[in-house]
Amino acid sequence: MSKYLIDKFLYTVDRDPDLVERYRSAPGELVAWWEAERANTVLNCMTGESSTWLRFTDDERQALIDHDHVRLFELGAHPFLTLTLFIAMFERDNKEPLEYQKAFGARLAHFDLPYPDIAT
Repeated sequence: MSKYLIDKFLYTVDRDPDLVERYRSAPGELVAWWEAERANTVLNCMTGESSTWLRFTDDERQALIDHDHVRLFELGAHPFLTLTLFIAMFERDNKEPLEYQKAFGARLAHFDLPYPDIAT
């Protein structure tokens, strides 16, 4: 499992409006593309330097495809990275202020301290 790779995915997708829209509309396609094309690049550096070993586990990949922020949290994804990306994708579907954020938090309410480790 690579919490780093999950967080890198959330971080990089959130910073590109085109990737946000692709992730919203075709998550399986975007996750597969990102894993093949971006997972092994140096974060914020597109100079051709890369590694070859970073891959999502099947569980991580499925949680990303399913937009399952609860499972991502269980896997150690940073909740702020998940929340900011998911706000960009789903807040527009709600009518009330903070409606999405409240629902996001409510789905995580069953967690007790200590929370899953979010250190990378």
